[in-house]
Amino acid sequence: MRVLACCAHPDDAEILVGGTLAKYSKRGDEVFIAITTNGEVGHPTWPKEEVARVRQEEAEKAAARLGAQLFWLGFRDEFLFDNEETRLALINVIRKCRPDVILTHWPGDLYNPDHTVTGQMANDVAIMTTVPNIVTEAPPCEKIPVVYFMDSLAGVGFVPDEYVDISDSLDMKMQALHEHHSQVNDWLSDQYGGSIMEMVEVSAKYRGFQCGVRYAEGFIRAKAWPRGVAGTLLP
Repeated sequence: MRVLACCAHPDDAEILVGGTLAKYSKRGDEVFIAITTNGEVGHPTWPKEEVARVRQEEAEKAAARLGAQLFWLGFRDEFLFDNEETRLALINVIRKCRPDVILTHWPGDLYNPDHTVTGQMANDVAIMTTVPNIVTEAPPCEKIPVVYFMDSLAGVGFVPDEYVDISDSLDMKMQALHEHHSQVNDWLSDQYGGSIMEMVEVSAKYRGFQCGVRYAEGFIRAKAWPRGVAGTLLP
């Protein structure tokens, strides 16, 4: 199986779906992460160019921890819009990865507009990836990927209809997240007054309680025709 996580910021994949990506990678699947923005505003004192450089380096190290290949789209942080340029860039990345499954932000996650735009756009362009008259560097996909929406930050407002047991991959998830030093040690704790590592672990434990395992990540499948076939479910 080929799995692509389409995320807005350089730490979103690790926070929201790192355990699932690690689980896929450990069983031998091909795993990819596409990040739409460069994360340039994610530090209280560094200049934006430095923040973007550091965050890309951190994202590469974190992806390596998960056994994933990273694609960096580099659009401006907090100013991501759904337009022809961003759609074509995302279509091209999806075509390069040729995923069976796309994991992306739930459009109902109101935490951040980049999350909303990335999730909605990834779902919207999934069908476009197979259309020959939409021309990109990479050729069209042969089939439409199945789209799953990831949990919201801290699970606010999100009711999963499927779960992935990450009890055996939580350590990989947390190690990958820790590679984002500029966020875990500086920005997020200062900005929001709490430990992002603690929030991630507690959220995974809560989802685990819901489905009867120690740790889990929750998902909602995008239910739209013609998306996948019967039996195309997360493990």
